[in-house]
Amino acid sequence: MIDPTMKSLVAAILEGDGEAAISHAERLRESGVGSRDIVVHGVEAAMAKLDEKCTLEQFNLLEIMLAGRAVTEVMKVLQPAGEAIMDTKGAVLIATLEGDVHDLGKNILKMVLIGKGYRVVDCGKDCPLQKLMDAAEKERPLAIGISGLITPVMSLVKQVKGQLVLRGLYGVKVIAGGAALKQSSAGNLNVDFVAETAFDILRFLEQT
Repeated sequence: MIDPTMKSLVAAILEGDGEAAISHAERLRESGVGSRDIVVHGVEAAMAKLDEKCTLEQFNLLEIMLAGRAVTEVMKVLQPAGEAIMDTKGAVLIATLEGDVHDLGKNILKMVLIGKGYRVVDCGKDCPLQKLMDAAEKERPLAIGISGLITPVMSLVKQVKGQLVLRGLYGVKVIAGGAALKQSSAGNLNVDFVAETAFDILRFLEQT
């Protein structure tokens, strides 16, 4: 059940109306509602509603993108650079590996994870494996999310867990997603999980 005071914010996010979402968030803060409560009862509630709609029958990529952008805009207002709203659930690295310049799926995942309280480190698209490993060594993330729309990057994906072990990063989960990668299996890609959607990755992280 959505908190009645948050209904307008949730509706604005689901409609992808960033300007209205920011306005509602600011109004809530002016009325004395803390940023943490706005995130937990407003932003997260909206993401949960979006997750419910993420079925084969209702899946709408544009809708998810617009809602994700609205979430990002609200979070920027609630959490200016250098300020923390709440304890982060941990860091997640995301990247599209070298040879693949598509980043739509990665960007959607970023929005979803930020909306649920994770600190996201975006290594970008066409990302060399070395750059990803250097970031993992620095950030010590809970997981690495790899997006891939083209099959040539599969050979790089298969190397990620081995490279993590070489650097002593044994507990980092490796998650794959995207049109090319989700056609394969976790065993074949040498990863911990293969996701259909960004919300599948979120559920996997919440359960581990």
